[in-house]
Amino acid sequence: MDRHLTIEALRASETAAIAAAKLVGKGDERQADEVAADAMLSALNHVAINGKVVIGEGERDEAPMLFIGEKVGNGDGPDVDVAVDPLEGATITAIGGSNAMSVVAFSESGGLLNAPDVYMDKLAVGGGLPAGLIDLDEPPADAVRAVASARGVETSDVVACILNRPRHEEIIAKVREAGARIRLIPDGDVAGVIATSTPASGIDIYLGVGGAPQGVLAAAALRCVGGQMQARLVFRNEGERGRAHAIGIDDLNRKYELDDLARGDVIFAATGVTNGNMLDGVRRDGSIATTHSLAMRSRTGTMRWIRSRRDLTRSPLVDDT
Repeated sequence: MDRHLTIEALRASETAAIAAAKLVGKGDERQADEVAADAMLSALNHVAINGKVVIGEGERDEAPMLFIGEKVGNGDGPDVDVAVDPLEGATITAIGGSNAMSVVAFSESGGLLNAPDVYMDKLAVGGGLPAGLIDLDEPPADAVRAVASARGVETSDVVACILNRPRHEEIIAKVREAGARIRLIPDGDVAGVIATSTPASGIDIYLGVGGAPQGVLAAAALRCVGGQMQARLVFRNEGERGRAHAIGIDDLNRKYELDDLARGDVIFAATGVTNGNMLDGVRRDGSIATTHSLAMRSRTGTMRWIRSRRDLTRSPLVDDT
Protein backbone atom coordinates (compact mmCIF):
# COMPACT_ATOMS: atom_id res chain seq x y z
CA MET A 1 0.00 0.00 0.00
CA ASP A 2 1.17 3.51 -0.76
CA ARG A 3 2.01 5.61 2.28
CA HIS A 4 -0.41 8.33 1.14
CA LEU A 5 -3.20 6.04 2.33
CA THR A 6 -2.21 6.93 5.89
CA ILE A 7 -3.41 10.47 5.22
CA GLU A 8 -6.57 9.18 3.56
CA ALA A 9 -7.37 7.00 6.58
CA LEU A 10 -6.71 9.99 8.82
CA ARG A 11 -9.01 12.19 6.75
CA ALA A 12 -11.80 9.60 7.06
CA SER A 13 -11.46 9.33 10.85
CA GLU A 14 -11.32 13.13 11.21
CA THR A 15 -14.42 13.57 9.07
CA ALA A 16 -16.44 11.06 11.09
CA ALA A 17 -15.28 12.53 14.39
CA ILE A 18 -16.25 16.06 13.39
CA ALA A 19 -19.70 14.87 12.35
CA ALA A 20 -20.26 12.90 15.56
CA ALA A 21 -19.00 15.72 17.78
CA LYS A 22 -22.07 17.80 16.96
CA LEU A 23 -24.13 15.26 18.94
CA VAL A 24 -21.95 14.92 22.04
CA GLY A 25 -24.13 14.99 25.14
CA LYS A 26 -27.42 15.05 23.23
CA GLY A 27 -28.58 11.62 24.36
CA ASP A 28 -29.08 10.05 20.94
CA GLU A 29 -26.44 7.40 20.34
CA ARG A 30 -28.15 6.03 17.24
CA GLN A 31 -28.16 9.38 15.48
CA ALA A 32 -24.57 10.05 16.51
CA ASP A 33 -23.50 6.71 15.05
CA GLU A 34 -25.46 7.32 11.85
CA VAL A 35 -23.99 10.75 11.13
CA ALA A 36 -20.49 9.45 11.85
CA ALA A 37 -20.99 6.51 9.48
CA ASP A 38 -22.42 8.72 6.75
CA ALA A 39 -19.50 11.14 7.00
CA MET A 40 -16.93 8.35 7.03
CA LEU A 41 -18.46 6.64 3.99
CA SER A 42 -18.36 9.93 2.10
CA ALA A 43 -14.69 10.36 2.96
CA LEU A 44 -13.76 6.78 2.05
CA ASN A 45 -15.46 7.03 -1.32
CA HIS A 46 -13.05 9.82 -2.28
CA VAL A 47 -10.05 7.53 -1.73
CA ALA A 48 -8.24 5.94 -4.69
CA ILE A 49 -8.72 2.33 -3.57
CA ASN A 50 -10.81 -0.66 -4.50
CA GLY A 51 -11.86 -1.19 -0.91
CA LYS A 52 -13.98 -3.86 0.73
CA VAL A 53 -15.40 -3.45 4.23
CA VAL A 54 -14.43 -6.47 6.32
CA ILE A 55 -15.21 -4.86 9.69
CA GLY A 56 -18.09 -2.42 9.65
CA GLU A 57 -21.45 -1.45 11.05
CA GLY A 58 -22.92 -4.94 10.77
CA GLU A 59 -24.24 -7.40 8.22
CA ARG A 60 -25.75 -6.18 4.95
CA ASP A 61 -29.31 -6.62 6.24
CA GLU A 62 -28.54 -4.87 9.54
CA ALA A 63 -26.67 -1.72 8.48
CA PRO A 64 -27.67 0.90 5.89
CA MET A 65 -24.03 1.77 5.18
CA LEU A 66 -20.51 0.52 5.83
CA PHE A 67 -21.89 -3.01 6.07
CA ILE A 68 -19.61 -6.03 5.81
CA GLY A 69 -18.78 -6.68 2.17
CA GLU A 70 -19.64 -3.17 0.97
CA LYS A 71 -17.35 -1.71 -1.69
CA VAL A 72 -15.78 1.63 -0.80
CA GLY A 73 -13.33 3.94 -2.53
CA ASN A 74 -13.46 5.27 -6.07
CA GLY A 75 -12.29 1.94 -7.51
CA ASP A 76 -9.13 3.46 -8.96
CA GLY A 77 -6.41 1.87 -6.88
CA PRO A 78 -5.22 -1.23 -5.03
CA ASP A 79 -7.43 -3.87 -3.46
CA VAL A 80 -7.69 -2.94 0.21
CA ASP A 81 -9.45 -4.44 3.21
CA VAL A 82 -11.17 -1.74 5.24
CA ALA A 83 -12.12 -1.94 8.91
CA VAL A 84 -14.11 0.88 10.47
CA ASP A 85 -15.82 1.96 13.62
CA PRO A 86 -17.15 5.41 12.76
CA LEU A 87 -18.06 6.01 16.39
CA GLU A 88 -16.27 3.84 18.93
CA GLY A 89 -18.26 4.73 22.00
CA ALA A 90 -21.68 5.83 20.79
CA THR A 91 -23.06 5.64 24.32
CA ILE A 92 -20.11 7.68 25.58
CA THR A 93 -20.86 10.30 22.95
CA ALA A 94 -24.55 10.43 23.83
CA ILE A 95 -23.84 11.09 27.51
CA GLY A 96 -20.86 13.37 26.93
CA GLY A 97 -18.36 10.91 28.43
CA SER A 98 -14.68 10.29 27.73
CA ASN A 99 -12.70 8.29 25.17
CA ALA A 100 -15.11 8.23 22.22
CA MET A 101 -13.30 8.18 18.89
CA SER A 102 -13.59 7.38 15.19
CA VAL A 103 -11.41 4.57 13.85
CA VAL A 104 -10.28 3.36 10.41
CA ALA A 105 -7.81 0.65 9.39
CA PHE A 106 -6.57 -0.37 5.95
CA SER A 107 -4.69 -3.52 5.03
CA GLU A 108 -3.64 -5.35 1.93
CA SER A 109 -6.39 -7.65 0.68
CA GLY A 110 -6.80 -10.52 3.12
CA GLY A 111 -4.84 -8.81 5.87
CA LEU A 112 -7.67 -8.33 8.37
CA LEU A 113 -9.83 -11.04 9.89
CA ASN A 114 -13.37 -10.90 8.57
CA ALA A 115 -14.96 -11.27 12.01
CA PRO A 116 -18.70 -11.60 12.60
CA ASP A 117 -20.49 -9.05 14.75
CA VAL A 118 -20.33 -11.12 17.93
CA TYR A 119 -18.38 -10.93 21.17
CA MET A 120 -14.67 -11.63 21.49
CA ASP A 121 -12.59 -12.53 24.52
CA LYS A 122 -9.37 -10.49 24.42
CA LEU A 123 -6.03 -10.38 26.18
CA ALA A 124 -3.43 -7.81 25.14
CA VAL A 125 -0.16 -6.29 26.29
CA GLY A 126 2.15 -3.70 24.77
CA GLY A 127 5.50 -4.07 23.08
CA GLY A 128 8.90 -4.73 24.58
CA LEU A 129 7.85 -7.89 26.43
CA PRO A 130 9.06 -11.47 25.86
CA ALA A 131 7.27 -13.32 23.07
CA GLY A 132 4.58 -15.73 24.20
CA LEU A 133 4.17 -13.95 27.53
CA ILE A 134 0.38 -14.16 27.69
CA ASP A 135 -2.06 -17.02 27.22
CA LEU A 136 -5.80 -16.52 26.97
CA ASP A 137 -6.36 -20.02 28.32
CA GLU A 138 -4.56 -19.32 31.58
CA PRO A 139 -6.19 -17.57 34.59
CA PRO A 140 -6.17 -13.75 34.46
CA ALA A 141 -4.04 -13.64 37.60
CA ASP A 142 -1.30 -15.56 35.76
CA ALA A 143 -1.24 -12.94 33.02
CA VAL A 144 -0.93 -10.16 35.58
CA ARG A 145 1.94 -11.92 37.34
CA ALA A 146 3.68 -12.61 34.03
CA VAL A 147 3.56 -8.93 33.09
CA ALA A 148 4.85 -7.90 36.51
CA SER A 149 7.71 -10.39 36.29
CA ALA A 150 8.65 -9.33 32.76
CA ARG A 151 8.68 -5.67 33.74
CA GLY A 152 10.55 -6.33 36.96
CA VAL A 153 7.87 -4.77 39.15
CA GLU A 154 5.46 -5.88 41.85
CA THR A 155 1.97 -6.99 40.82
CA SER A 156 0.67 -3.96 42.72
CA ASP A 157 2.38 -1.81 40.08
CA VAL A 158 0.49 -3.47 37.21
CA VAL A 159 -2.62 -1.69 35.92
CA ALA A 160 -5.23 -3.73 34.06
CA CYS A 161 -7.87 -2.15 31.82
CA ILE A 162 -11.27 -3.89 31.81
CA LEU A 163 -14.68 -2.92 30.44
CA ASN A 164 -17.06 -2.17 33.29
CA ARG A 165 -19.64 -4.88 32.65
CA PRO A 166 -21.41 -7.37 34.97
CA ARG A 167 -19.92 -10.22 32.94
CA HIS A 168 -16.47 -9.18 34.14
CA GLU A 169 -17.12 -9.42 37.88
CA GLU A 170 -15.11 -12.64 38.21
CA ILE A 171 -12.17 -11.34 36.15
CA ILE A 172 -12.10 -8.14 38.17
CA ALA A 173 -12.08 -10.09 41.42
CA LYS A 174 -9.28 -12.41 40.25
CA VAL A 175 -7.10 -9.56 39.01
CA ARG A 176 -7.51 -7.71 42.29
CA GLU A 177 -6.74 -10.87 44.25
CA ALA A 178 -3.47 -11.06 42.32
CA GLY A 179 -2.63 -7.61 43.66
CA ALA A 180 -3.00 -5.58 40.48
CA ARG A 181 -4.89 -2.34 40.10
CA ILE A 182 -7.76 -1.96 37.68
CA ARG A 183 -8.95 0.87 35.49
CA LEU A 184 -12.57 0.24 34.57
CA ILE A 185 -13.82 1.86 31.38
CA PRO A 186 -17.49 2.32 30.45
CA ASP A 187 -16.94 1.72 26.73
CA GLY A 188 -14.28 1.99 24.05
CA ASP A 189 -12.20 -1.17 24.22
CA VAL A 190 -10.21 -0.25 21.10
CA ALA A 191 -8.71 2.61 23.09
CA GLY A 192 -8.19 0.25 26.01
CA VAL A 193 -6.10 -2.17 23.96
CA ILE A 194 -4.10 0.60 22.27
CA ALA A 195 -3.34 2.05 25.70
CA THR A 196 -1.20 -0.99 26.52
CA SER A 197 1.29 0.24 23.90
CA THR A 198 1.17 3.86 25.04
CA PRO A 199 3.40 4.25 28.13
CA ALA A 200 1.81 7.55 29.12
CA SER A 201 -1.55 5.80 29.53
CA GLY A 202 -0.39 3.84 32.57
CA ILE A 203 -2.14 0.71 31.26
CA ASP A 204 -0.13 -2.52 31.23
CA ILE A 205 -2.65 -5.17 30.19
CA TYR A 206 -6.14 -5.39 28.73
CA LEU A 207 -8.52 -8.23 29.59
CA GLY A 208 -12.12 -9.14 28.96
CA VAL A 209 -14.94 -9.64 26.50
CA GLY A 210 -15.97 -6.95 24.03
CA GLY A 211 -17.01 -6.71 20.40
CA ALA A 212 -15.19 -8.82 17.82
CA PRO A 213 -15.07 -5.97 15.28
CA GLN A 214 -13.39 -3.77 17.87
CA GLY A 215 -10.97 -6.61 18.56
CA VAL A 216 -9.81 -6.65 14.95
CA LEU A 217 -9.40 -2.87 14.93
CA ALA A 218 -7.39 -3.05 18.14
CA ALA A 219 -5.22 -5.78 16.63
CA ALA A 220 -4.60 -3.57 13.60
CA ALA A 221 -3.29 -0.87 15.93
CA LEU A 222 -1.05 -3.30 17.83
CA ARG A 223 0.22 -4.65 14.51
CA CYS A 224 1.48 -1.14 13.77
CA VAL A 225 3.23 -0.39 17.06
CA GLY A 226 4.07 -3.78 18.52
CA GLY A 227 2.43 -5.79 21.23
CA GLN A 228 0.87 -9.15 21.89
CA MET A 229 -2.77 -10.14 21.68
CA GLN A 230 -4.81 -13.31 21.84
CA ALA A 231 -8.52 -13.54 21.23
CA ARG A 232 -11.38 -16.00 20.85
CA LEU A 233 -14.87 -15.46 19.46
CA VAL A 234 -17.69 -15.79 22.00
CA PHE A 235 -21.10 -16.99 20.82
CA ARG A 236 -24.34 -16.61 22.75
CA ASN A 237 -26.64 -18.63 20.50
CA GLU A 238 -26.89 -20.73 17.35
CA GLY A 239 -27.72 -17.69 15.28
CA GLU A 240 -24.34 -16.16 16.08
CA ARG A 241 -22.58 -19.44 15.33
CA GLY A 242 -24.36 -19.59 12.00
CA ARG A 243 -23.24 -16.05 11.24
CA ALA A 244 -19.63 -17.11 11.76
CA HIS A 245 -20.03 -20.18 9.54
CA ALA A 246 -21.58 -17.99 6.84
CA ILE A 247 -18.41 -15.93 6.48
CA GLY A 248 -16.11 -18.94 6.41
CA ILE A 249 -15.18 -19.43 10.06
CA ASP A 250 -15.29 -23.17 10.78
CA ASP A 251 -13.27 -23.50 13.99
CA LEU A 252 -15.51 -21.64 16.43
CA ASN A 253 -13.18 -22.25 19.36
CA ARG A 254 -10.01 -21.04 17.68
CA LYS A 255 -7.58 -18.98 19.71
CA TYR A 256 -6.39 -16.16 17.48
CA GLU A 257 -2.92 -14.65 17.71
CA LEU A 258 -2.21 -11.07 16.71
CA ASP A 259 -1.05 -12.08 13.23
CA ASP A 260 -4.27 -14.02 12.71
CA LEU A 261 -6.26 -10.85 13.33
CA ALA A 262 -4.10 -8.38 11.40
CA ARG A 263 -1.14 -9.18 9.17
CA GLY A 264 0.89 -7.69 6.35
CA ASP A 265 1.01 -3.95 5.77
CA VAL A 266 -1.56 -2.24 8.00
CA ILE A 267 -2.51 1.42 8.35
CA PHE A 268 -4.49 2.66 11.34
CA ALA A 269 -6.01 6.03 12.18
CA ALA A 270 -8.12 7.22 15.10
CA THR A 271 -9.53 10.67 15.87
CA GLY A 272 -10.91 11.71 19.23
CA VAL A 273 -14.59 12.66 19.40
CA THR A 274 -14.59 13.39 23.13
CA ASN A 275 -11.60 13.98 25.39
CA GLY A 276 -9.85 10.81 26.49
CA ASN A 277 -6.67 9.38 27.91
CA MET A 278 -5.09 9.09 24.47
CA LEU A 279 -6.79 11.67 22.28
CA ASP A 280 -8.45 15.03 22.78
CA GLY A 281 -11.95 15.52 21.47
CA VAL A 282 -13.10 17.74 18.63
CA ARG A 283 -13.09 21.45 19.41
CA ARG A 284 -15.32 23.84 17.48
CA ASP A 285 -14.93 27.59 17.00
CA GLY A 286 -17.61 28.62 14.56
CA SER A 287 -16.82 26.92 11.26
CA ILE A 288 -13.35 25.87 12.44
CA ALA A 289 -12.94 22.33 13.79
CA THR A 290 -9.75 21.23 15.52
CA THR A 291 -9.09 17.50 15.79
CA HIS A 292 -6.53 15.33 17.57
CA SER A 293 -5.62 12.06 15.90
CA LEU A 294 -3.25 9.12 15.97
CA ALA A 295 -2.00 7.64 12.69
CA MET A 296 0.19 4.53 12.44
CA ARG A 297 1.65 2.16 9.87
CA SER A 298 3.00 -1.31 10.48
CA ARG A 299 5.63 -1.21 7.73
CA THR A 300 7.55 1.59 9.48
CA GLY A 301 6.27 1.27 13.05
CA THR A 302 5.63 5.01 13.01
CA MET A 303 3.12 6.61 15.38
CA ARG A 304 2.05 10.18 14.61
CA TRP A 305 -0.11 12.34 16.84
CA ILE A 306 -1.65 14.98 14.64
CA ARG A 307 -3.63 18.14 15.34
CA SER A 308 -5.61 19.36 12.36
CA ARG A 309 -7.51 22.59 11.88
CA ARG A 310 -10.29 22.34 9.32
CA ASP A 311 -12.42 25.15 7.94
CA LEU A 312 -15.75 23.43 7.40
CA THR A 313 -16.91 26.06 4.92
CA ARG A 314 -14.23 24.73 2.56
CA SER A 315 -14.50 21.01 3.31
CA PRO A 316 -16.10 18.90 0.57
CA LEU A 317 -16.63 15.99 2.95
CA VAL A 318 -18.61 17.36 5.88
CA ASP A 319 -22.07 18.81 5.41
CA ASP A 320 -22.26 21.25 8.30
CA THR A 321 -25.72 22.57 7.60
